[in-house]
Amino acid sequence: MEEEGVDNRVVKRLDSERDPNQKNRQRFGSRSGVLSIEEFFEDQEVPSWRKQLTFRAFFVSFWLSILFSFIVMKLNLTTGIIPSLNVSAGLLGFFFVKSWTKFLERSGLLKQPFTRQENTVIQTCVVASSGIAFSGGFGTYLFGMSERIAHKASGSRDFKDPSLGWMIGFLFVVSFLGLFSVVPLRKIMVIDFKLTYPSGTATAHLINSFHTPRGAALAKKQVRLLGRFFSVSFLWGFFQWFFTSADGCGFAHFPTFGLKAYANKFYFDFSATYIGVGMICPHIINVSVLVGGIISWGIMWPLIEEKRGQWYSEKLRSDDLSGLEGYKVFIAIAIILGDGLYNFFKVLTRTLSGLFDQLQRRRESEDFSMENSSSSELSYDDARRKQLFLKDQIPIWFAVGGYVVIAVVSMNTLPHIFPQLKWYYILVIYIFAPVLAFCNAYGCGLTDWSLASTYGKLAIFTIGAWAGPSRGGIIAGLSACGVMMNIVSTASDLTQDFKTGYLTLASPRSMFVSQVVGTTMGCIISPCVFWLFYKAFDDLGLPTGEYPAPNAVLFRNMSVLGVEGASSLPKNCLTLCYIFFATSILINLIKDLIPKKWARFIPLPMAMAIPFYIGPYFAIDMSLGSLILFVWQKLNKTKAEAFGPAVASGLICGDGIWTLPNSILALVGVKPPICMKFLSRSANTRVDKFLGS
Repeated sequence: MEEEGVDNRVVKRLDSERDPNQKNRQRFGSRSGVLSIEEFFEDQEVPSWRKQLTFRAFFVSFWLSILFSFIVMKLNLTTGIIPSLNVSAGLLGFFFVKSWTKFLERSGLLKQPFTRQENTVIQTCVVASSGIAFSGGFGTYLFGMSERIAHKASGSRDFKDPSLGWMIGFLFVVSFLGLFSVVPLRKIMVIDFKLTYPSGTATAHLINSFHTPRGAALAKKQVRLLGRFFSVSFLWGFFQWFFTSADGCGFAHFPTFGLKAYANKFYFDFSATYIGVGMICPHIINVSVLVGGIISWGIMWPLIEEKRGQWYSEKLRSDDLSGLEGYKVFIAIAIILGDGLYNFFKVLTRTLSGLFDQLQRRRESEDFSMENSSSSELSYDDARRKQLFLKDQIPIWFAVGGYVVIAVVSMNTLPHIFPQLKWYYILVIYIFAPVLAFCNAYGCGLTDWSLASTYGKLAIFTIGAWAGPSRGGIIAGLSACGVMMNIVSTASDLTQDFKTGYLTLASPRSMFVSQVVGTTMGCIISPCVFWLFYKAFDDLGLPTGEYPAPNAVLFRNMSVLGVEGASSLPKNCLTLCYIFFATSILINLIKDLIPKKWARFIPLPMAMAIPFYIGPYFAIDMSLGSLILFVWQKLNKTKAEAFGPAVASGLICGDGIWTLPNSILALVGVKPPICMKFLSRSANTRVDKFLGS
């Protein structure tokens, strides 16, 4: 598969030319007649790790980080479903730097050509920076501490409002520990255990193909298509803005399936972002979200609402947790916890089993080597990659020393930011964090699934219960969640990047430095982007607003549940929670036990839980995106696979970046001129009579 992007004329030329490295190939076990990816690039000098870290790479990374931070923040504050943006980062990084170098080449000023190693640095830096927008908790634990979210949950007296200063300080203290925790294990993960890291491997193959003649030509077409749909998406967002002068106005509130369906959140809201997300996410995720929306808002909530006055008081507000809102929130939490707990033990079991098998095979291979006095030959690609991967070592003392220093600093700093989070809570987290970071990084290498949020929820319940209600357990649990999530998330991200760097011959040192630079950018950019949303949109965090931040409410109530128990839940809510918790585990178990050809049709409980609280309107958008991609694949599978991610990225990026001018207009007090609303016939008649009088 690696040779598909190679220009045939170049292959013939290389085959016809005398090969100066033939002896090396024979020694490393290269197969005759097969052109490997590293043989294709062998005439290109691999730059030193310092030369891979260029000014232009970090300049492009900075602007792309801002773009992707807006995208991730918007997704965080709406549904929390965030697709992989690695392809978009690699593609846009290639396009901008390639355009830069071509201009300099024509003017005779180009001093250093654009390499795949530099492309890897850009992709790593951008993903690390925009990843802080997720692990920073702006749509989950961090915003869940605020008074705005606290008023929608119990334990409303225990809150801490966002402030730009403490958010940046908090992220700087906790975001780098994960990087140091897995650095000593990079050789074990990538070379000894040969973990696949599917996302990292796919990104590496993409970058390698970009830097072949045919791959570069395809990348140009992809970028052109991305730019076209970026423009359409941006202009569509701008056009919709004119009709949103008040709450409930605009195309986003179009009653597509009628007013009754609209009242139960079934409508198409014309969001280009979620059409794009639907095109990137696997079909089963989109179907799962839609099924969850139908079960909850189509069946369950109407039935429970009929029990008003029996199960809960008729006088309660619609957003009171003692009423219907309590069922929405805590049943969603039960499904998420059931799914998270099952996958935690599943990945932990696979991790321990895989680790045991790896160590056993390694011991057997060492015994076999000693008996036969020879080891199995490496391919030319593997030998070259291993040689360069081990060339630029990161000293173990540096990693251990960095971890200890940052841990000491954070134990002295975090209690000043969160007085409820005592230093000994932090010490316990940091003692167990390296083990959990290894488990998450190893499990991600096997399954491509990071369980960062699951480890965060584990910290919510353990630290929150330890602190208790009298010592601010709610804030202690949420802040501990942040510490744990940042450590395990950045650990798995870095090992993914090491795998990408291994396959593109990027130095581990350049990978580590670009991850550090990207994390530093993210610690500043992400809080600033969130602060813009927080100040610009007064309805941020409200269920009826444009950005309801559902996961902030869910995380807050998880903390409340862990600290105060379930005594405040409405009637039969706890029973329903038990049922859905068990059902979530059962669905996962069935999915793993039956053959894969049937298992792929079973919905994912985690995806099903998301619309339980906020409604299925975004599921309509995602399903439409999934349908578009499905039809495209049936008509022309090759083109759909080549250009589908570019179209989806354009839709997401255009609508995402529109939030910047939209936020600025809101901050300066510029309001749209028109309100477009939809009324029933009887309501319209009453309005006409009122206006006529």
